[in-house]
Amino acid sequence: MPAPIDFQVIEKNGRPVFAVVPWDRFQEMLKAWRATQVREHGIPQDVVERHVIDGVSLVAAWREHLGLTQAQLADLAGMKQSAIARLERQGSRPRRTTLRRLANAMGLHPDQLLLEE
Repeated sequence: MPAPIDFQVIEKNGRPVFAVVPWDRFQEMLKAWRATQVREHGIPQDVVERHVIDGVSLVAAWREHLGLTQAQLADLAGMKQSAIARLERQGSRPRRTTLRRLANAMGLHPDQLLLEE
């Protein structure tokens, strides 16, 4: 059972206009929202262009698209930053289990990291 969310509702003229939530909860909500957007929209054009035109790995293209640093992605995936850097190198062939772990950390479906196959 998820922990209850502490929040504050700000009203104007007796009607709710804002909800204030703790920053860490907001980050979780934002991640979930981004994941929903990604699933609904497939692979964004800027990710495809970074991968196909610029030759950047899909992992790096998605990470950049989501505004994450290698260190942040490593933290989300429970990995070291150096492992993320290695996975982002040209020609890297991450295992499916690693791709699933990274996809989960970025709120993606694993297939969105498998375009290269």
